[in-house]
Amino acid sequence: MIRRGGLRMSASMVCWALAWAGSGTGVPRIPKGFPRPRIPADNPLTAEKVRLGRYLFYDKRMSVNGAASCATCHRQELAFTDGRDRARGATGELHPRGAMTLANVAWNRTFNWGDPSIHSLEEQALKPMMSSNPIELGFGAIEKRFLEAARTDSVYRVFFPAAFPKDPKPWTTVNIAKALASFERTIVSRGSAWDRFHFEGDESAISDAAKRGEAIFFLDGGPSCFRCHGGFNFSDSIAFEGGNAPPAHFHNTGLYNLAGEFSYPPGGRGLYEFSKRAEDVGRFKAPTLRNIALTAPYMHDGSVATLSEALDHYASGGRTIAGGPAAGVGHDNPQKDKLIHGFHMTARNKADLIAFLEALTDQDLLREAELSDPWSGDEHSSH
Repeated sequence: MIRRGGLRMSASMVCWALAWAGSGTGVPRIPKGFPRPRIPADNPLTAEKVRLGRYLFYDKRMSVNGAASCATCHRQELAFTDGRDRARGATGELHPRGAMTLANVAWNRTFNWGDPSIHSLEEQALKPMMSSNPIELGFGAIEKRFLEAARTDSVYRVFFPAAFPKDPKPWTTVNIAKALASFERTIVSRGSAWDRFHFEGDESAISDAAKRGEAIFFLDGGPSCFRCHGGFNFSDSIAFEGGNAPPAHFHNTGLYNLAGEFSYPPGGRGLYEFSKRAEDVGRFKAPTLRNIALTAPYMHDGSVATLSEALDHYASGGRTIAGGPAAGVGHDNPQKDKLIHGFHMTARNKADLIAFLEALTDQDLLREAELSDPWSGDEHSSH
């Protein structure tokens, strides 16, 4: 049963949707320092689609056994990650890679750690829904049943037609993907202390240590972190309206250097798994560093536990694993990106860099009501 407010769209949601759709009152409400995101012509952003997508995002009935939703692997309080080294599907199967943050996915150039074949959030939404190896949501097994039930569900019998008013039969998997993508485009991280310092002129927003850390981060010839984690989203995998669309970037950072034909372990060979080119072994996307203090563990397989360890890895020019099945000196990986050259780092340098990275946390993102579970609290009485 819908409680009071459950059928309403908030003023801020309407503002975002109208602005990004290019209609309404003119100038798009894009965060300071951000370009306008690309919105597919066949899926214009509307408040009704965002609303529907939010409900679907948190709906565990979307999984084969009612045990998981999109939000299971993308928790708001963890900046839309899950805190695991490797994502776990509805049936308990482990994914070979960790769940990346959904913050600012509206500007993503690529959407997976090492898969360049997905070109939109609409395509990406179907991956965890339909994946069978491993099973993530397992939606394919319950697809027909869910869509039939949605036609009479107290929420979806209203929200689907509202989101797709020109579609006489809107209860489809394609429309689910469009709604999920629309909601995910509103997961925008734009309110960190670093943003307030740079874009709002608040000199006290970040500490002196964070300011020193930023100088080190952007030092050309030093760590050169910005080479892979630059720009407004601290990533080299971005796309935006009016911008060029260069080939997607993937990097081997020397995380492993196993003996034998492959230097990275099975299930975690990155771009190679799609290209089958030897030079692509171990090449992965450089994700955004926004909210990085909340998204541990790090790397594609969660094998680095802390920011301190991550900085040690890069300062060494690759990770050394002394023993066991993954033993090897990552610094010497023959496919390692030339940008990963190592650098000198003092204890103070490390502390300053960590202070800077912590300043990229957007506390508002973690509690923004528009992004929270609508099936709980005052918006809906039961789920």
